[in-house]
Amino acid sequence: MPKNKDDNKKQKKPSVNPKLEGFDVKIDSFGEIQTSFDIDRINQFLNKEVEDKKLKDREDIKDLKKRDEEE
Repeated sequence: MPKNKDDNKKQKKPSVNPKLEGFDVKIDSFGEIQTSFDIDRINQFLNKEVEDKKLKDREDIKDLKKRDEEE
């Protein structure tokens, strides 16, 4: 039987940031999102790694980010 294209897609894993290695997201039958990481850990990663375009010019946000990086 020839291989299906969908089978090939399921076998490939996307490249991820090493800090997120092992992160997995699934949606259960009720539509709830299930993740392998705690939401606080995800938010902490996003705060450090992703710049918020709406907040980039605020001085108080820059100070908070510097303080978080020092910890």
